Amino acid sequence: MTVADRIAAYREILREWLQGLYHGMISHPAYEKIEKEAEDSEDAFLLACFPDAFGIPSPVSYYTAELLPYLEDEFEAWERRLWDRDSYLERKGQQYHF
Repeated sequence: MTVADRIAAYREILREWLQGLYHGMISHPAYEKIEKEAEDSEDAFLLACFPDAFGIPSPVSYYTAELLPYLEDEFEAWERRLWDRDSYLERKGQQYHF
């Protein structure tokens, strides 16, 4: 086997590997589900920390107010997401009913 053949074989293996990586990380349908689940986990965490943003009184908000400088960007995006969404339960139900 010549060097050119080895390089061609290596390129083919590398191309297949990169296609599989792209498919698994970006284009596979499970990617969207994983992304939605991560977003839901973040939403649940922020709702537990800042329930007063939606009119739910909680003494926890006094202590979690110290997190606001660190979560400022996420907080604004989260608030917009939750106001636009019909309900948390409806979104979770969409996962099981296509």
